[in-house]
Amino acid sequence: MNDRFFVPMDQGIIRVFKILILSLISLSSVHAQSSYIPFNDDYYHLIDRLEIKRGKFTEGFHSNVKPFERKAVVALTDSILKEGTINLTDRDWETIDYLREDSWEWTNGMISTDSLKYDKLARLGLFQDPPPGKARKFFNHPADLYSIHNQDFDLHFNFTTTNFIGSDNSYGKKFGTREDATPSQLWGTSRGVEIRGMINEKLGFYTYVTDSQGRYPRYVDDFKTTNSFPGEGLAKATRNRGIDFLTARGYITFRPLKSINVKFGHDHNVFGSGYRSLILSDNSSPYLFLRLDTQLGKFHYTNLFTSMINAGEDGFREFLRSKKFAAIHHLSVNLTDKINIGVFEAEVFNRDSVGGGYDLNYLNPIIFYRYVESYIGSQDNAILGFDFRWLVANKASIYSQFVLDEFLTKYLFNGSGSWANKYSFQLGGKYVDAFGVPNLDLQAEYNVVRPYTYSHKDGGRNYVHYGQSLTHPLGANFREYLGIIRYKATSRLSLYGTIMMANQGKDPDKDTNYGGDITKSYETRNVNRDGDLNQKIGQGIKASTAYTDLRISYSLAHNLFLDGRFLKRRITSPNEDIAANSTVWSLAIRYNMAFRQQTY
Repeated sequence: MNDRFFVPMDQGIIRVFKILILSLISLSSVHAQSSYIPFNDDYYHLIDRLEIKRGKFTEGFHSNVKPFERKAVVALTDSILKEGTINLTDRDWETIDYLREDSWEWTNGMISTDSLKYDKLARLGLFQDPPPGKARKFFNHPADLYSIHNQDFDLHFNFTTTNFIGSDNSYGKKFGTREDATPSQLWGTSRGVEIRGMINEKLGFYTYVTDSQGRYPRYVDDFKTTNSFPGEGLAKATRNRGIDFLTARGYITFRPLKSINVKFGHDHNVFGSGYRSLILSDNSSPYLFLRLDTQLGKFHYTNLFTSMINAGEDGFREFLRSKKFAAIHHLSVNLTDKINIGVFEAEVFNRDSVGGGYDLNYLNPIIFYRYVESYIGSQDNAILGFDFRWLVANKASIYSQFVLDEFLTKYLFNGSGSWANKYSFQLGGKYVDAFGVPNLDLQAEYNVVRPYTYSHKDGGRNYVHYGQSLTHPLGANFREYLGIIRYKATSRLSLYGTIMMANQGKDPDKDTNYGGDITKSYETRNVNRDGDLNQKIGQGIKASTAYTDLRISYSLAHNLFLDGRFLKRRITSPNEDIAANSTVWSLAIRYNMAFRQQTY
């Protein structure tokens, strides 16, 4: 293959980005640019609930394409207030005030619907009101420690922290041959800063960095890969199963045209409407990306070009982790104001044999990647997907995903169970103000992934970044059932309950591959008496997980929470080395940080 089709990474994605920057400079009229709301399941559910109760899709964003722009979320609240036809509870009015305060720079001066009431909820009461005509130097707005807002410069500065203590009774116990002498006490501390803003209302920016240490529940420690931590990058093990890691995310963003947004940086990207995503989730470590979003009426088209890390055993070159790349596009269409469909395509590849560069053929934003793959004669990993969402009667939403990794037509519908029929499926729904109980929201979700889905011949082409799945934390070869309860009991008190049941087939050792561990090459797949046929979901060592997580969250002030958590997790398996049983409780205080779900 001719080397002229490839250039090093700093001459590939970076070169394209420089061209886009020049386009920004050359345009005389560039549109105001917003930063994005970081991923947080509790936060995004508040937005989802308002959209469901409104009964039609939001004009400023598509809910299956995340993250959301701050100004688009404020625009949603503007529309709700303007229409005045939605049956809102007292908690909904407080949610609207919370969302507007959190992105107050886009509210045109009218932040809260009841500023006196929300000011009491949002502040600790430690700060006296300033003299008339003067503003506070710090916490002038409850959402920001320090802020500046004018036509030339917009800045929001905050510190972030999470600190917890707790206990896990599984530490110190023996599971099969897995002996452990770790103390049962849990602890953790994270400290950092979050900065966002705009320059000249044309260039948006965001940066977030935290330093974390602690001892997390044993199941989390067992789940993590070597020298890493779930959802994070490099992590250092300390004594007594402790962990030390740094988190960093950041990007810049601008609009060269009214309908096109450009974003470049390190962060997560998500496609989907569920608790899980089988297309692209925030399960893995953040990664470098260049993203273009084009929104024209009912159409939202996303191009995503990424540089990722192959952290597998085959992923080291001269003491450096090898690069891998992905080219992704997703088209979301609102067929009506209640029904949305999306089409997704991804190509995961590496080019270590020709210098490790980004293949320029995949930079075409409007081409079918499967054609490119065959055109250049590669064996890259092509993935197709579809998603769906339907808003039902201002009370519920139904959503679904289907992903096709690979298939052979002659085996797809004949029930033969060929290993090559690699696909995943999701079906779920949300029901707000369930059974007429205000502020009680229910969610149910089913996920199934066939063996060997998302895997490939090597770590440079599997659907994995930094040793972690880009979709579901369980990988493949499983069925999962999820139930979630959310209840906002008072202005400050919220209750959450999550039940997860999963049946998965595990490998008895590192040399056997039944299709659940997607970091393993599918060329090492288990061949049963039927050869490559009769490969069934759950094959291998049976492992049934029952997971119950109960949480009480009390809001002391804006984005300042006290969390109490009780968790019960049990894995039943005939293999004693896989079976496990743990009871965990913890107390935490967190500020401007999302709660770590760790549902697996």
